[in-house]
This record gives sequence, C-alpha cells and structure tokens, in this order.
Amino acid sequence: MSKKPPSTNPLSPIIELEERIMFQQRALEELNSVVLQQQSEIDRLGHELRAVRALVQQSIEQGAGEDLPHEKPPHY
Repeated sequence: MSKKPPSTNPLSPIIELEERIMFQQRALEELNSVVLQQQSEIDRLGHELRAVRALVQQSIEQGAGEDLPHEKPPHY
C-alpha cells in the first residue's frame, strides 16, 4: 500500500482533515435522511397495524364467523 508523498505545503494536513470532515458531514446527512425515511415508514406501518387490530377486534366483538359451519370445504 503506497502513501502519498509528503507535501511541502505546511497546510496540507489541515486540508486533508477538512476534506475528511466534509466527507463525514455529507455521509452523516445521507444517513440522517435514510433514518428519517425509515422512521416515517415505521410510523405509517404502526398506524396501519393499529387499524388492522381494531378491525379484527371489531370482527371478534360482532361475532363474525360464528354462523359459518365448522366443516371442511368441499374440495377436501
């Protein structure tokens, strides 16, 4: 693995650090964007799950399916 040749510019290490910081800031912003999207999706799925649970509970309370015969379907 080869390293960059030493620079004669005394500011070179500072410039390299600034480049790294800029890269890390950009990566952090991208990751933050992904996390925000994922949280939005989690929130949406949570609302959807609560709605489905409410429908199931409502069906149970209304006795849905109780009037169905407990026998195998004709294709068995």
